[in-house]
Amino acid sequence: MLTFIGLGLYDEKDVSLEGLEAIRSADKVYLECYTSLLTGTNIKQLEKLYCKKVHLLEREDVETDNWWLKDAIDQSIVFLTGGDAMVSTTHIDLRLRAKKLGIGTRIIHGASIISAVCGLSGLQNYRFGKSATIPHPYTRKEKIIRSHTPYDTIEINQKNNLHTLIFLDIDKNIGCMSIKEGIELLLQVEEEMGGEAISNCIGVGIARAGSFAPVVKADYLENLKHTDFGEPLHILCITANLHFIEAEALIAFADAPGSILNRHNDSLRQD
Repeated sequence: MLTFIGLGLYDEKDVSLEGLEAIRSADKVYLECYTSLLTGTNIKQLEKLYCKKVHLLEREDVETDNWWLKDAIDQSIVFLTGGDAMVSTTHIDLRLRAKKLGIGTRIIHGASIISAVCGLSGLQNYRFGKSATIPHPYTRKEKIIRSHTPYDTIEINQKNNLHTLIFLDIDKNIGCMSIKEGIELLLQVEEEMGGEAISNCIGVGIARAGSFAPVVKADYLENLKHTDFGEPLHILCITANLHFIEAEALIAFADAPGSILNRHNDSLRQD
């Protein structure tokens, strides 16, 4: 049996009671940290609470290798990840591979950043379009390559008046991308493409969701990129036209400029 357990958003205490029971009764416990991180804890603290040895899996172990997965054929194996257990497509693929090996699977869900963003900011969940991830740029033939996919996603969502949730890259060598870095990359891509999808957009940045004191800030992107959000993890949302309740929530909970209410009224007149 392979049990997928989402650990929640921030530290070892975010795990559900059901998840904790499953961890403590497992034969082996594995953890991956490349799709998400619990920045408020570490493996030693996890092991102390869980009373279990936690084995760290590398990206290739999860995506291509089955050496550890085969243990679940005749043992109780737990697979841990930050956030919810099945938000990442990588984990869905892993579950499919387990089924092909004749391994039964179970899912114990955890708190997800996807719903936390709505709760912390006041943005309405049904107004989000397709999400995207901004990867770190890389150099090829002495040229810096920046992915255009996140920008293209934002542009499509803007045309449909939908918000865009932007995940920021986690790289074990480079580190966690910040909101400032993410915005700068988007603006650089916009300049490369000669576009205008985000030039006047309001962004919402959130840092350390799930902690006692998360940072939530909304502003026009050119201003938001100068905000110090502190330690990771960070996530970014690019908003479409705001419902007046969303605008009021961003002013109240994310220190947004009051001018966004005027922007809401202008969009109503244009409609």
